Amino acid sequence: MSTPTPPPNGDPQDDRPQDQPGQWQPPPGQAGGYYQPGGYGEPGPYGQPGGYGQPPYGQQAYPPQGGYPGHPQQGYGFQQGQYPYGGYGYGAPLAPLADWGPRVGAHLIDALISSVPVLIGYGVFVADLISRVDNPYPDNAPRAYSIIIFLVGLAVSIGLGLWNRVFRQGRTGQSVGKSALHIRLVDANTYQPVGAGKAFLRELLSGIFNGACFVNLLWPLWDEHKQTWHDKVMSTYVIKV
Repeated sequence: MSTPTPPPNGDPQDDRPQDQPGQWQPPPGQAGGYYQPGGYGEPGPYGQPGGYGQPPYGQQAYPPQGGYPGHPQQGYGFQQGQYPYGGYGYGAPLAPLADWGPRVGAHLIDALISSVPVLIGYGVFVADLISRVDNPYPDNAPRAYSIIIFLVGLAVSIGLGLWNRVFRQGRTGQSVGKSALHIRLVDANTYQPVGAGKAFLRELLSGIFNGACFVNLLWPLWDEHKQTWHDKVMSTYVIKV
């Protein structure tokens, strides 16, 4: 019986393809490293191996997403939600921030859209009261149809506000007003739309802060990142688009 000839490197379990003579070899246990052009075999930064494709022999490269830490895009050192200090470069926003004027204008547009149904219902209700003011009591009470129209208008206004400021803005970053004035609400860490849940909490905090102190509306005028208090609590920016 003939004895099998072992591989050239002397390890019978090692059937890996052998590198060409003179080609750089990674030290044991240090395969992978930062992404570098030029193909496998060139040293990466700080003496780590690099190159195209997968790390040799099935070992895991570092960092898992490739690239250099701190690059301001997903997949280059920081995954989504891992941007340091709210953006690239110790808190410096990645996009131009919206000015106070467009923010106020967008809010007024949104408020007008939501107010139209309830104002129509209220107008019908008041007109009915005025038409019956000279009638003796209880004939001067508002009729049922005017009360129903007012309540329907109120419900439609609430629905419009939720659709516009919560669901639409949470999904796309823009309410109708923000879309008209070319600004967008984004998460301060990922620069992506915040989602309906976070948009709803932001609107709730906005109502609380504005009711408690009017200064909240003016805060973006002098704030470094042009944020209101509810922006700071929810970690959101309003940016130009």
